[in-house]
Amino acid sequence: MAYTQTLGTTRHVFDDLKTLLARASPDRSGDRLAKLAAQSGEERVAARMALAELPLSAFLDKELVPYEKDEVTRLICDTHDKERFAPVRTLTVGGFRDWLLSDDATGPVLNALAPGLAPEMAAAVSKLMRNQDLIAVARKISVVTRFNDTIGLPGRLSVRLQPNHPTDDAKGIAASIVDGLLYGSGDAVIGINPATDNLASVSTLLAMVDEIRSRWEIPTQSCVLSHVTTTLRAIEQGAPVDLVFQSVAGSEAANKSFGIDLAVLKEAREAALSLKRGALGANVMYFETGQGAALSANAHHGVDQQTMETRAYAVARHFKPLLVNSVVGFIGPEYLFDGKEITRAGLEDHFCGKLLGLPMGVDVCYTNHAEADQDDMDNLLTLLGVAGCSYIMGVPGADDVMLSYQSTSFHDALYIRAALGLRPAPEFESWLMRMGIMDAGGRIRPQLTSSDAQRLLEFARTA
Repeated sequence: MAYTQTLGTTRHVFDDLKTLLARASPDRSGDRLAKLAAQSGEERVAARMALAELPLSAFLDKELVPYEKDEVTRLICDTHDKERFAPVRTLTVGGFRDWLLSDDATGPVLNALAPGLAPEMAAAVSKLMRNQDLIAVARKISVVTRFNDTIGLPGRLSVRLQPNHPTDDAKGIAASIVDGLLYGSGDAVIGINPATDNLASVSTLLAMVDEIRSRWEIPTQSCVLSHVTTTLRAIEQGAPVDLVFQSVAGSEAANKSFGIDLAVLKEAREAALSLKRGALGANVMYFETGQGAALSANAHHGVDQQTMETRAYAVARHFKPLLVNSVVGFIGPEYLFDGKEITRAGLEDHFCGKLLGLPMGVDVCYTNHAEADQDDMDNLLTLLGVAGCSYIMGVPGADDVMLSYQSTSFHDALYIRAALGLRPAPEFESWLMRMGIMDAGGRIRPQLTSSDAQRLLEFARTA
């Protein structure tokens, strides 16, 4: 079915729904690379006008990726909750935008709606929204998850402590962990990207970080971000696995390029649940995504990269994760060229993820060959803080020496918490105060006076 829109004397024709979505997208290098982007600003406006008039229910009738060829499409269709969708089923995409911005769309109402929304609906409405709109709606939504502490409560901002090391050196990783803890980071997860996916190395890191967490009774969770199949083998061998990590994408073919399918994710979740390690809850999965993943695997089916990204959220949502984050600028300038494109993508991903019911964080990041710098990341970090982002990354010096990209630092987390009056997860905050790391005003103390904190410093020196 073709869609048309006339502007002045020019009649714009969009051959099908995925073409309409692509042409309506804000300009970005990945869609230009895939030859999907609008050829002019006028064409983009025409596509948005046509999209605004489209019934929201049209996305239930038209599959962007064929049902019979794609298990992600089947997941989206087969798990759609028609009863939850009923309150908005008569709206157009433009009407849905207006309703989302209204006082009627409260946080609890949006939480109840989430299972009734297909990811393509979230992608479509985001294309009609200014950055301000994406922030205004996302900040109304709180998605709360639990394992050893509570993530996503209003007024809270958690931090993944990311102590990567280029050779997986235990002393270097331990020092970075302690450094982050002393700056109040780590309540989302202490998560290590291993330099290799070797089972022995992964198991050693799992044991080390679990020993730190247990020894100091830190109310958080640990994760070594190995491939899901490696983590499964580690569980089988008795390793102390809290969270199972995996990168996911929005099509079956793209997930195959990661070496996964829905069945292996199900198996991994069941294995992690069987360990019963969570003190407060059973959200045991950690997923990362990023615009451009499907395109880079030549598995995008002619669908624009932002819409494919939201389809990845359907995969994540199905497995009830503790954490999901878009590693927004990590893939590089071929997909998001500069600071403006990265900023827009970060706000889109955060909005769409929360609208679909996910505990959404963002890795505010860029590669060194992108037209971006730390000032751009400061801007995005601040916007995401206002939007109610669940968590960000804490990387020593904001420079990941193993993955070779720029992210946010422990100091950046202190800035955004102080600027917006945000606090760590409540259980972790209590631990920080007990350790003498944080005072009653939520400030990191300039000098550590408690014996526990002093022993933690000594541990870092001798690890």
